[in-house]
Amino acid sequence: MGPSADFSEKIARFEALVLPHLNAAYNVARWMTRNSSDAEDVAQEAMLRAFRFFDNFRGDDGRVWLLTIVRNTYLTWIRRESPQHNSLEFDELLHSDVESALTPELEVVRQATAQQVRFAIENLPAEYREVILLRELEQLSYKEIAAITESPLGTVMSRLSRGRSMLRQSIGKQSRTEVKQNG
Repeated sequence: MGPSADFSEKIARFEALVLPHLNAAYNVARWMTRNSSDAEDVAQEAMLRAFRFFDNFRGDDGRVWLLTIVRNTYLTWIRRESPQHNSLEFDELLHSDVESALTPELEVVRQATAQQVRFAIENLPAEYREVILLRELEQLSYKEIAAITESPLGTVMSRLSRGRSMLRQSIGKQSRTEVKQNG
C-alpha cells in the first residue's frame, strides 16, 4: 500500500470518526467564544488540528478527542485574542448561596425562558460555562468532561455544582427584575 492509499484511508477514517462531531465542535466553540464568527474560526482551526494530528488518535470515539481539541484551540485563541480573559476569578461569597441550593434547580430552569437561560450561560465564568455546556448541551459524562478539560473528576463535579448554582441565581435575578419591570 502506497502513500496515496494511506492518505485515502486516513481521510476515510477521519470522516467516519471525527467529522460527524463537527456540529458539536461548533456548538462548544460558540458557547465558549459567545460569538458565531469567532466560533467558526475556533471550530475550523480545531478541525485542521484534528486532521493534522489524526495519526496520533487511538480509539473509536472521536467526539471526546475532537472536543478536547476544540477546548484547547479556544484556550490558545483566548490567550492570543484577549489577554484580559486569562485570569478566571471566583468569589466564593458572590457565587455561593445556601438558600438557593435548597431550591430545586429544575423548577427555576423550567420557569425560565430560553433567552434567560442563554443569557445566564453566556455570563458564567469560562471554567463553569464549559462544564455546563459539555454536560447539559453535549450530554457528556463526567468522565468525558474530565478528559476534555484535563481536570480531576471531583473538580468537574464541583464546577458543575457551582455552575448550576450560579445559573439558578442568575435566572432568579433576571426573573425578579422582569417581574418588577412588568409589575
